Amino acid sequence: LSLHQDVIAGFLYAILILVVFHPAVDLIDNFNLTYKYAPLIIITVEKVEEQLAALRIARRCVPSQEPAYLLDMDTSPAAQPGSSRFLAVSCSNKSIRVYDRDTLHFLREYSGHPGILSGVRFAHTCDSLVFSACSQGTVKCWDVRSGTQKPVQVFRGYPSNAFISFDVSCSDLIVCAGTEKVEKDTFLVFWDARGVTDCASTAKEPLGVYSESHNDDITKICFHPTEPNLVVSGSTDGLVNVFDINKDNEDDALISTCNSDSSVSSLGWSGEDYKQVYCLTHDEGFCWWDLAQLDTEEAITLLHVLDVRESVCTGNHGLHYLVGGLYHEKAGKLFLIGGTSTGNIHLISCSTDGLSLVGTLSGGHSATVRSFCWSPTDESLLTGGEDAQLLLWKPGAVERSLTKKASLKISSSVQKRVRVHNTSLKSRKK
Repeated sequence: LSLHQDVIAGFLYAILILVVFHPAVDLIDNFNLTYKYAPLIIITVEKVEEQLAALRIARRCVPSQEPAYLLDMDTSPAAQPGSSRFLAVSCSNKSIRVYDRDTLHFLREYSGHPGILSGVRFAHTCDSLVFSACSQGTVKCWDVRSGTQKPVQVFRGYPSNAFISFDVSCSDLIVCAGTEKVEKDTFLVFWDARGVTDCASTAKEPLGVYSESHNDDITKICFHPTEPNLVVSGSTDGLVNVFDINKDNEDDALISTCNSDSSVSSLGWSGEDYKQVYCLTHDEGFCWWDLAQLDTEEAITLLHVLDVRESVCTGNHGLHYLVGGLYHEKAGKLFLIGGTSTGNIHLISCSTDGLSLVGTLSGGHSATVRSFCWSPTDESLLTGGEDAQLLLWKPGAVERSLTKKASLKISSSVQKRVRVHNTSLKSRKK
């Protein structure tokens, strides 16, 4: 009798499960059968993750006679298909070095800057113009095809400004820089970047500033990849602000304020049509928001990880820090770059379910990696670090020179200044 009861109970449970889950299963089956890109989506993500895990050193640039930390880098757009591209690297010795992006052949160096450099960016519509901000209150632009050390344009801030972050809009029309906090003031400063080569003899004055949305150092600025009026800023106050600079005033321009609950170290755009924003924090946290949900009742937070080091299993390698994020358009996938103090590089996949390790790149750097640049055209990765080495990684590559550099970690006068964020500051908007 007991056996018959168990069979009947099992049968009833099976019917209940079928009734509850059949509509969802039907929808999934219908998607896989009718949506022509469904198999491609699955294959593409898996293939991209395999390619990332298969990255190997293709070229290694020998450190210069004056080794320095390689703090930031950017590559120029191709002037035409097949043409050579430039790579610019911001260094801890207050210089910018320019290389051939494909061969890593050193081309020239811009040195003699009075203050600490904050980042380096190429123009989007001209492959030879490169920008960098300086703690002495200027953003400068050079033409790397020119033989002169003199910048083609200087964007000057206000007397008290010390710039520690900046970016250039995707249309190259606007330059924006973020300042350190001086007394009670912190600013986003904007300039008109049109005609940079036409008036090099005179410094450009600001168009205006935003001064009410952050209350501490503005550590990162990033314009939207395709919409030149959108810009996101992050600060040691823990806030990540999204602005539409086409609006008449700062209050109207502020679209959203998200709270990372920590000091922001890096941020960027991701997702379809780049409607998502992510940020990394100085204590190795990760936040990810969907701005498409701003006008809905849905929560905009996709994922919030307080300490990525504790949530990603990296085996015996460990995870000591995060460097930044990259959005892979082909796969529609966000990845994080992290690493160890001995130079291993971890590639981490992001999903709303959490973070997972894709692969570890070893045998390249011998110290902390500080910068990277992803190239979607040839699926390659450039990395630079505290060992003064510049490396080019490609899927399945074989390094031409097999001589591995010994540890080149150097002392530097440049150390990242991290202030404790203001935990009492709350999000102003959803």
